Formats: sequence, structure tokens, C-alpha cells
Amino acid sequence: MNEVERYLRENGIEFKIHKHPAVYTCEQTEKFAESVAGIHAKNLFLKDKKSERFYLIIIPFGEKLNIKDFEKRLKTKLSFAKQEQLKKVLKLTPGSVSPFGLINDKKNLTIVLISKKIFNSEVVGFHPNINTETLELTRENFHKYLETLKNKIEVIE
Repeated sequence: MNEVERYLRENGIEFKIHKHPAVYTCEQTEKFAESVAGIHAKNLFLKDKKSERFYLIIIPFGEKLNIKDFEKRLKTKLSFAKQEQLKKVLKLTPGSVSPFGLINDKKNLTIVLISKKIFNSEVVGFHPNINTETLELTRENFHKYLETLKNKIEVIE
């Protein structure tokens, strides 16, 4: 049992495990998506260029991220976080970014911006900080997980 699965069990959050070959991109994940119910998400880890603030942006897999729109919304300049920053803040490597990495953000440096479509989906699936599994959660269990976090979470259109 990995750290995420242990954390979820300790917090009474139910999930279903799907094992699959290692995937590094959303496109690769599509091959195994049929076995996981619900909406599939893209998880992007960005950095505020002016501060030590990070953003985890969670949008539906098929949507494109318009960084300019987010910069206007947040009134700051953004860039994709460097691999070292991802490792330091969420203790993750590229290809394994998911909301479950937030359990490692002990300083709560990351603001979560989650698409309303993902937030309201009946079922969601995310990597448990490794890219050889996907954990499937119902909306209720996903919300219960988010409530365990101390990070600021904002649902966006």
C-alpha cells in the first residue's frame, strides 16, 4: 500500500485501484481510460513568477490550458514549475502530478484551481503519486479528500 492509499484509508475515503503500465502524458493515459469510470483530468503544476506561490490547475483532459486567462484572473505571471520545484513542494516527478501530491505540501504553498466539471463529476480518477496506478473516487469521496487538505481550493468555470 502506498502513502496515498494509506492516507485515504486513514481518512475514511473509499477508492478503487486500477493498475496499468507506466504513463507519462494524458495521451498515454487515454489507452487505459476505458477501465476507469468518470471524467479524466489534466493536472498542471504552475508557479507564480513573482512569489513562492504554486498553482495546481485541474481541468478536463480534453481542454487546453489558456495561461493568459489564468494570469488575468490571478493578476500575476505564471510559468510551468520546474522539475526541482515539483519535487520539493509536492514530492512528485513529471508524469505523476495529481491532487494527491498535495498531502506532501506541508507548507501549503499550492493553491488548487479545479474545474467545476471535475469538481462536480460523479466519478474522478487520479494517479496516486505514481504513474502505474489510477485511483477512482466518487464525487463524495473526492470532496472528502479535498476537505482534509489545508491548501486553498477554488472551483473555477
